[in-house]
Amino acid sequence: MATAAPHASVTHTEARFFFIMACLMAATTIGGFALMAAMGISSFSLPAIYHIHAGVFIAWTALYVAQNSLIWRGNTATHRKLGKSAAVLIPVMVVLAITITFMTLRITGGPPFFAQAEFLAVNLFHITAFAVLAGWALKRRRETDWHRRLMFGAMATVGAPGLARLLPLPLTIPYTFYVVFGAALVFPLIGMIADKRMHGEVHRAWWWTILVPVAALLIGEVLGNTAFVQGWVAEWVAGTPGGERPAGPFIPPGF
Repeated sequence: MATAAPHASVTHTEARFFFIMACLMAATTIGGFALMAAMGISSFSLPAIYHIHAGVFIAWTALYVAQNSLIWRGNTATHRKLGKSAAVLIPVMVVLAITITFMTLRITGGPPFFAQAEFLAVNLFHITAFAVLAGWALKRRRETDWHRRLMFGAMATVGAPGLARLLPLPLTIPYTFYVVFGAALVFPLIGMIADKRMHGEVHRAWWWTILVPVAALLIGEVLGNTAFVQGWVAEWVAGTPGGERPAGPFIPPGF
């Protein structure tokens, strides 16, 4: 018992840390979108698929918080049962994110702080990074140390768009995506610091939670700046409301 107590204490402390961070990431993700709605920037008149997309991503966020709460409270049985729903949500989220990206380019032209081709390319690789981390986490679900850290990285990655809405994006042009991804990576960095304090070393999984989204960002930026992707996007938005805005990033009038 004397040797088991410290380990049990560290395990409980770690579970509490992951739950607190889950709540923090959920708050920044949902808070960002709520802020846009309160400011009248988000529109409820968009096609139904946008609201379905929002509902599914909120469900994922709620699931992530609930799962960490269950582990913190020691209810692993319910955690495992509820975790099966993640295998359904992940592919649905990927399909919705890709669909919304293409639709947004034609409906609004995409957020003004990004070039249109950049918006398409980075978004596609961004959601891929989420799927890689979340899918990998599910595959290693029996290795709890890897599982919880990879899933943490998946949540930090997919929550970036919400966090972005809390940032002064007009001041970040033309490096907006770099700033957004950098802000999201603060969460895994906090995890690294917590690992060092609790265990005396940084778990290898944390490095993947940084490497995967950074790779997605860099690949997306490179492709988004190619003439091929820029030309394809120009054709995709031609004749639509999205084609009326500049192809490059800009600050909208009166913003």
